[in-house]
Amino acid sequence: MPARQYAPGDAGPSGRAEQSVPAAAHTALPIRGRIKARGVIDRVTVAPVMVPPAFMVLARIQWNGVREDVRIVWIGQRRVPGVEAGIELRFEGMLSRVDGVPTVYNPRYEIIGRPEEN
Repeated sequence: MPARQYAPGDAGPSGRAEQSVPAAAHTALPIRGRIKARGVIDRVTVAPVMVPPAFMVLARIQWNGVREDVRIVWIGQRRVPGVEAGIELRFEGMLSRVDGVPTVYNPRYEIIGRPEEN
C-alpha cells in the first residue's frame, strides 16, 4: 500500500492538522537553480590524498539581505590558485542542496581580493 501524503492543513493519521514545511523555508537561497553571488571565503577543505581530488570552500554571501553560507566544490582539483580563506570571490554556477547545505560545483569565478579591514 503506497504511503499517503498529506497537504498542509489536512488532518494526518493522528487526527490533527499537520504542517508541511519545505526543507529550505528558513533560507533566502533557492533550493536549486543558477546563482550569481559574491562572498568571502570562510573555510578551505582539501581532500586527502587517498580520495578523488576535490577542493572545497565555504563562502559567506549576502543573498536578498540574508547572510548565507554556500559550499563551493572544484571537482578534480587539489588546489585552486589564489583561492584561500579571507579572499573575496565572485562566482556563478548551478546551486543544489547536498546534505542540506547549499552547494555549487565547478563554478565560474573571479577573485576580487581581500575585503577592506575596518
